[in-house]
Amino acid sequence: MDRLAPIDAIEAVIQQDVGRNIAPMFEAARGGLRGAVAALADAGGTIGLITGFYVPGGTPPAAETDGPVATALLAHAFRRVGVSCRVCTDELCAPACRAALADVAEVPVDVVPLGGSVDKVIAVWRAADVRLALALERCGRTADGTVRNMRGHDIGAYTTLLDDLFVAGPWDTIAVGDGGNEIGMGSLPRALIGAHIAHGEDIACVTPATHLILAGVSHWGAYALLGGLAVARPDWHTAMLNCLDTGLDQAILEATVRNGPAVDGVTRQQTLTIDSLDCAAHHRVLEEIRGLVIGAA
Repeated sequence: MDRLAPIDAIEAVIQQDVGRNIAPMFEAARGGLRGAVAALADAGGTIGLITGFYVPGGTPPAAETDGPVATALLAHAFRRVGVSCRVCTDELCAPACRAALADVAEVPVDVVPLGGSVDKVIAVWRAADVRLALALERCGRTADGTVRNMRGHDIGAYTTLLDDLFVAGPWDTIAVGDGGNEIGMGSLPRALIGAHIAHGEDIACVTPATHLILAGVSHWGAYALLGGLAVARPDWHTAMLNCLDTGLDQAILEATVRNGPAVDGVTRQQTLTIDSLDCAAHHRVLEEIRGLVIGAA
């Protein structure tokens, strides 16, 4: 009997298309969650988290909710099992990331200036013994060197590319994405993204990851990692399950939207939604994953 089979069931839960036409891409990324969980379970050292996707057309212009909230949820869980982590983002996304992480203040936030170099952060991460870099809903470099949102717009004037940090090593790499333009999506054929996503050939990120988690909403990738680690590491089971919590998730979202501020990446409004879905929709996914974890215990 495969003790880790519930991880595959968890991956199936998060691979639900919410209207982006990414269902044909799920098969190409299948198995990514199992690999990512195995890497995290044995990583040791420090985990480096990369997030933040700026929405210049937002009301107000701000980082989107998808990314910082999930990153903070993972940071809570890592703290509870004694795993150190640090977060990197860029200047314009830093307020939302700091707001999300307000209750895990011991997690350092490395901020790269707009248009600046990641060299300093690479040195800091190496000195901090980062063993694994996890990019969660972070826009990445396209084939022509730009960075583009799902509308096909070049947002390079508002975004510092963090791809070079992600691949600098000596750390392993995990990425979570939901649209094709995020760091890690270079693990999928650009032609596949182009065939199914609007503006796909133009927006497709070319930066790959060792382990790619493709979800209907990137936020669900954090749920899946918590659930997967609860299965893979029995000694972490309680801590991971305690962070797979609707109350904690909503509290982080509320603080991020209010204090960042942060906006929904789809509607571009300062609302308590992620990719136009309210908390109830996300928490149905969370509860389904909790059920699988509890059933596997």
